[in-house]
Amino acid sequence: MKNFDRFLIGGQWATPSSRERRDLRNPANDEIYGSVAMGTAADADAAIRAAHAAFPAFAATSKEDRLELLRRILDIYERRYDEFAAAMTEEMGAPSRLSHEAQAAAGADYIRATLKAFETFDIERPGAGHVILRREPVGVCALITPWNWPLNQIAGKVAPALATGCTMVLKPSELTPMSATLFAEVLVEAGVPAGAFNLVHGDGREVGTALSMHPLVDMVSFTGSTAAGVQVAINAAPTVKRVTQELGGKSPNILLRDADFNTAIEQSVRACMENSGQSCNAPTRLIVPAERHDDIANTAAAIANALRVGDPQDEHTDIGPLVSRAHYERVLNYIRVGQQEGAVLAAGGPDPVAGLAPGYFVRPTVFAQVKPEMTIAREEIFGPVLVILSYEDEEQAIAMANDTPYGLAAYVFSQNEAHALSVARRLRAGQVHINMSVPGAETPFGGYRQSGNGREGGVFGIEEFTEIKAIVRP
Repeated sequence: MKNFDRFLIGGQWATPSSRERRDLRNPANDEIYGSVAMGTAADADAAIRAAHAAFPAFAATSKEDRLELLRRILDIYERRYDEFAAAMTEEMGAPSRLSHEAQAAAGADYIRATLKAFETFDIERPGAGHVILRREPVGVCALITPWNWPLNQIAGKVAPALATGCTMVLKPSELTPMSATLFAEVLVEAGVPAGAFNLVHGDGREVGTALSMHPLVDMVSFTGSTAAGVQVAINAAPTVKRVTQELGGKSPNILLRDADFNTAIEQSVRACMENSGQSCNAPTRLIVPAERHDDIANTAAAIANALRVGDPQDEHTDIGPLVSRAHYERVLNYIRVGQQEGAVLAAGGPDPVAGLAPGYFVRPTVFAQVKPEMTIAREEIFGPVLVILSYEDEEQAIAMANDTPYGLAAYVFSQNEAHALSVARRLRAGQVHINMSVPGAETPFGGYRQSGNGREGGVFGIEEFTEIKAIVRP
């Protein structure tokens, strides 16, 4: 059994203030493999005070010292790379191939991108006249991260916070404590000063609330659902702390009439289903020319049906389980709602995957003849579910793509780059991918509207953890 019953506070592995533990279940077989200690407001307070005490000294360290710290972190992370990949396969059900090629890689990529950006980052630069413009660390940061891309989000926050001289408390998802604890071990081995990085496990209701409300916290960086993000902002408002958020999405994917349809459909289905559909930027709304709708739906269904759903330890598996029993039931309910509202089930559906019970497996599902007002076209499902909508003309396609409260990502397919760019510029989203192009970790990531505010990645992520000071000289 793997028990995560210690918190890192002030440089020491500490015993939690409460004896409450929560079982950890392997999503592939529903078996208990360990437990995680559930922190309290008192644990959060202790960690915040440790970060607050450590801040003056850590903020005063040199840029070169912090660069060298990040280099040591990256070296140790890469040495323990296989451990990170194995942890995410066990705790969240990511297929082993995905864990090695994407999940674990994302953590290293964010550290590496932060290092590269910070090497040329100007802490001070001349302003107009005799003004000096100076970037300084924002202070004590509360970092609240999700379960679906655990190391991606942890590294995407911790690396720029350390680079800028901030101190922090990390509250990872209580569903994925293993990868977070491994990351904390890496930071301890790398020599992060006591109190500069603190780790407290727990849920959002208790620990997340305590972190976002605490008067000694200067900034909250949150990744999760839009509903939870709203509550974080409300909790933080009385102390007027900075809040940056990466929230939900319902990303459109427009296949223009001059697209390479064979390639576009294949890439679109696979991108939607990757990570069992549990990605906030997944291209879940496929918007296609009306005259090609039926052929596209048939092709998409065939591709979805060919995906291999199974044991995440098997290197040939494409689709693993969903993360938890509660999330599994939520996704199945959305599929049933889609059927009830009249969408045509082209592939998949709510029936169990043969031979894989009692794991939390959902069949890759494709809905055709979806109307923009349907629930499955508007709400984030966060599972392997693709919905296909059709347009008569390009203006309608763009309007349909932007008809969402979200704005995290969008996708466009065309064989004409100028045509694709003209459409991309009109889409209201933080990232627009042309022909499923994949950006690097230095690219700004974040959303419009209810997908959040602020950006992560490279210099943009570094700037989020700084205040700008103007020193005015005579």
